[in-house]
Amino acid sequence: MQLIKPARYDYDQLCREFAWNIPDKFNIGVAAGRYGEIDPDRIALYYENDKGACLQYTFGQLHNESNRLANALVGLGVRPGDRVGIVLPQRFEAGVAHLAIYKIGAIALPLSVMFGEDALNYRLKDSGASVVITDRARRELVESLREECVALNAIVDCDDAKSYAALLEVSKDTLSPVTTNADDPAFLIYTSGTTGPPKGALGAHRCLIGNLTGFELSQNFSPMDNDVFWTPADWAWTGGLLDALLPSWCYGVPLMAYEAKGFDPELICHLLDKYKVTNGFIPPTALKMLRQVSTIDQFNFHFRAIMSAGETLGAEVFHWAREQFGVEVNEMCGQTEFNYIVGNCSALYDVKPGSMGKAYPGHRVEPVTAEGQVVPVGETGELAAHRDDPVMFLGYWKNEEATRSKFRGDYWGFGDLCYRDEDGYLWFLGRDDDVISTAGYRVGPGEVEDSLLKHPAVAQCAVIGVADPVRGQIIKAFVVLADQVAGTESLTREIQSSVKARLAVHEYPREIEYIDELPMTTTGKVRRVALREREKNRRS
Repeated sequence: MQLIKPARYDYDQLCREFAWNIPDKFNIGVAAGRYGEIDPDRIALYYENDKGACLQYTFGQLHNESNRLANALVGLGVRPGDRVGIVLPQRFEAGVAHLAIYKIGAIALPLSVMFGEDALNYRLKDSGASVVITDRARRELVESLREECVALNAIVDCDDAKSYAALLEVSKDTLSPVTTNADDPAFLIYTSGTTGPPKGALGAHRCLIGNLTGFELSQNFSPMDNDVFWTPADWAWTGGLLDALLPSWCYGVPLMAYEAKGFDPELICHLLDKYKVTNGFIPPTALKMLRQVSTIDQFNFHFRAIMSAGETLGAEVFHWAREQFGVEVNEMCGQTEFNYIVGNCSALYDVKPGSMGKAYPGHRVEPVTAEGQVVPVGETGELAAHRDDPVMFLGYWKNEEATRSKFRGDYWGFGDLCYRDEDGYLWFLGRDDDVISTAGYRVGPGEVEDSLLKHPAVAQCAVIGVADPVRGQIIKAFVVLADQVAGTESLTREIQSSVKARLAVHEYPREIEYIDELPMTTTGKVRRVALREREKNRRS
């Protein structure tokens, strides 16, 4: 299925001659699992965890088990268009679940294992998920939500023989996948916005095809013989799922997966060496943590391509990675709604450190005005992609108004300010809204502020992102306390723990400042721009 052949074109010629060929009928599960029939003995996944497990799985096993799970889900009443939640870390069963759900025409609802009660509850209720596939560590939490999530009919625990193994044992490993249109919905991933609760971004089966030119170029013309892929990105997010897992399997490339409670950079170096990883999606925060490994020179690395995204990489880390790994990191830019559209390819054109790169073949990406007019070279506009694109999502779940609000004429606006230089490279200048980019995650202030307000000591609050040398930004909360409450270090830790438990580890405020009042507009809205300016002056 490789769309671009290496060494045949220069960039400009490739863009002129490239054309999409999107079939009317297409299914992600069939495409990503096809090597189960082409080469069933080929390795699909190397898996290790922090308990000593060291396993490998073939594409044949992936094919058979996803067929069994698909039949089991149908037996549980799942029909095309139904939402099925997946609350699993990087492990074989998570990939199996995705393929099974797509094959029966249902909609996968990936949910991060970092989510707490409130974050899971909202997404399960809003999506109307009827089944959740999870593991022993998270089953109790999911079970506790059943009363409020009235559509939830069944919970499948991959670690429970009665719940999972027995279910697959009575299911056939043969399946006639549902014939899905390329435009049919395939997955629902919730993304944070500037105001209100998270929005569900509904992606079509064709989105996988739309990702492939970016994947191939950002990986310096993947696939090649003996490729092995790795990413620390959670498969519940677009980066882990559509930038790593699904395209790798579509090309028959095995992944290395590691399941653990935290990111251990020295252990990761060991695994990269052990499995001879050649390709990766490694966000800047992870690269910065690898850089801190004092024993890194004792490991042998085999990279031929590294893609990085989620935040700005910076020239210093770029040059370090080139010296340490022998490759120039290909920065990329995309969103859940419109992924893998612009980036670098060191095998095809020069990488300018700090630049987002150029539009990948098949995508029209420009800095535009609010009306969708392309701005001249060197002038600032909003990063936007033309809406006639196979990678564009179908719309926000039950929220047409929010979808329309991102249209800029014939373009889709990203909310990022940028400019194009005279060589055609795009340069990120900053967000034009309040979304916080921390350790590769985009976090909207609304959900964090709502969680903070659930603590009895918090009367009012606002959160912003502040610069951090490792994570890019961290979340800082400004809190007005309730009457008769004093701001202490103990209270700060208590509030932080509350948010961490309700939402996710990456969404809690690492800094809390207690203030007497928040800056407000005349209409009663918090002026986060004033808080950012206050923080900037304090740190300067």
